[in-house]
Amino acid sequence: MPEALNFSATTVDGKPFDAKTLAGKPTVLWFWAPWCPTCKGQAAETAKVAADQQGKANVVGVAGLDKNAAMRAFVSDTGTGSFPHLSDEKGEVWKRFEITQQSFYVVLDQTGRTVYEGVLPGGKGLADKVAALTG
Repeated sequence: MPEALNFSATTVDGKPFDAKTLAGKPTVLWFWAPWCPTCKGQAAETAKVAADQQGKANVVGVAGLDKNAAMRAFVSDTGTGSFPHLSDEKGEVWKRFEITQQSFYVVLDQTGRTVYEGVLPGGKGLADKVAALTG
């Protein structure tokens, strides 16, 4: 089991989430905050990548820096409910990946190794990075 995926959390919908279920497939972790305009700008492209890569790669939002009600409203407003979002109110998942700013992507390959970290305004380039891992 990759150490990167050895954590659990709760989704914005209040469901338990075990990151071990992500093992074996490339995974995009999208760290966002509800009040962040850059994050809103990334939402459509991130949701498109999640839909296009369904079954081949995982896309998981990790919401932080706010309360769960605001996180749920963001998911609803941006239409990104097709993939899971973690409610990281305490910042535990953010700390685990050493995230210091919102609107940040971490892309892991199928072995759980980090192959990309960065902002990607508008989500531009995310599709290519994931496609390179899923072939």
